[in-house]
Amino acid sequence: MNLLVWNCWGLGNRRAEREVGDIIQAQDPMIVFLSETWSSKSQMERFKNKLDFDGLFTVPSDGWGGGLALMWKGRDRVWVDSFSKYHIDAIVNGGLESAWRLTGFYGEPDNSRRSEGWDMMRMLSSKPKLPWCCVGNFNELLEVCDKRGGAPRSHSQMQMFREVLDHCGFVDLGYLGPDFTWHGRRRGEMIWERLDRAVANYEWVSRFPTAKIQHLYTSNHRPILLSLNGDREKQRWRRKPFRFESMWVTDPGCKEVIYERWEILCLPLQPK
Repeated sequence: MNLLVWNCWGLGNRRAEREVGDIIQAQDPMIVFLSETWSSKSQMERFKNKLDFDGLFTVPSDGWGGGLALMWKGRDRVWVDSFSKYHIDAIVNGGLESAWRLTGFYGEPDNSRRSEGWDMMRMLSSKPKLPWCCVGNFNELLEVCDKRGGAPRSHSQMQMFREVLDHCGFVDLGYLGPDFTWHGRRRGEMIWERLDRAVANYEWVSRFPTAKIQHLYTSNHRPILLSLNGDREKQRWRRKPFRFESMWVTDPGCKEVIYERWEILCLPLQPK
């Protein structure tokens, strides 16, 4: 089974519809999650019928921008459980032993409100335990190496993302293909970032040990393809080890934090 995930930047014109349609026909996914559709429910219903999908759930755009859509083949394959402007949460193969949870996610694009999306993800993690995969454009980076060009990403913003993934028990599923999923020009400088990814808990990874993620070659915001039955050997998924990032020392409070933690860690070793 293949799942296609794409921040498509609008389906309001024929060119955009044709590009998305061509990718879907080429990859033949059973499930498609689209963010930033900029479309109404009626527009997405027409698009769904054009591509011969059986099911559709939409979060219509609010004015200019936004909008989410989940499409699937097989009428009873997907049960939508909850939704917001940030997510569509669904059960795949509901009622069967093979049931698992899929969340299509779109991170808050406004830095000052980024925590609203993370709060939503924490709330979703409180639901009954199932193998769980979360995919989409998170609008955030995990590491400094997820970006090339432009100003360095705020450490505190990346740390908030890491903490919510840890809270949910997620591991990053990695990728094949180009390193970055978005590129654009800001203030005359080209910037590349890995904003889109798939993460999953260990129950899901155990269920689909050969799953793989591909960054596809198209547009300035690349789709990602999740193949549940990949053609590679079973791999050992693990959390990435902690790595100190040199940019942290530029923070005025870095020295104080290091001293405080050092005293806490060394205190038990001091003689009474």
